[in-house]
Amino acid sequence: MLVRFIPLLILVAAILVAYGFGVQDTLSLSGIQARKEEFKEYIDMYPLLAPLIFIVVYTMCVALSLPIASLLTLLSGFLFGVVQGTIFVVIAATTGATIIFIVAQTSLGRTLRMRAGKFYQKIEANMNDNAVGYLLFLRLVPIFPFFVVNVVPALFNVKLRVFLLSTFFGIIPGSAAYVYFGQQLGEIETMGDLASPELMLAFILLGMFALIPTLYKQFKNRKMKEGS
Repeated sequence: MLVRFIPLLILVAAILVAYGFGVQDTLSLSGIQARKEEFKEYIDMYPLLAPLIFIVVYTMCVALSLPIASLLTLLSGFLFGVVQGTIFVVIAATTGATIIFIVAQTSLGRTLRMRAGKFYQKIEANMNDNAVGYLLFLRLVPIFPFFVVNVVPALFNVKLRVFLLSTFFGIIPGSAAYVYFGQQLGEIETMGDLASPELMLAFILLGMFALIPTLYKQFKNRKMKEGS
């Protein structure tokens, strides 16, 4: 029974080690800006190996929930350009998120389902019926931390395929925007400069558009229940 908690314990231990060594402080905006030309030289020297290393590092940072994914996204735009940079970021972020999802579903999700009552079952049913709409909304609109959106679906037994595809397509707009900004990496003073009201409004509208089918489905079901 305790075997299913082993992946979770390993992940938590890795997170603690990473924070203990101050990995999140090492990769700061100013630090990346100071070494951006050095990173660029590595790309030129190792055009095949460097992207693979970047994807692995990005995946590990997401899997360990280190708050530096946005910085790496900017760096990806500077190093690889908009198209390749976005592809690398989306692949790495989806992989890292899926690792967290599987670990949480295997350990915490299974335990919660074993002890949960009718209220949990009601939420679980609603979550599974509307998982695509909910996940796309949460991915498009950055209301909650990325880590939270990775864990919560796992607690309510969302299917892996649904989580993976919703994450992959849901993070493309935000990733592409940050990768685009990353092309002017040296001109960015703070991360707050990127979160303009216009950009946030665009993400909210995209999220609401993705949520329309789910809202319509729930409205239709409610009407059917009232009419029966």
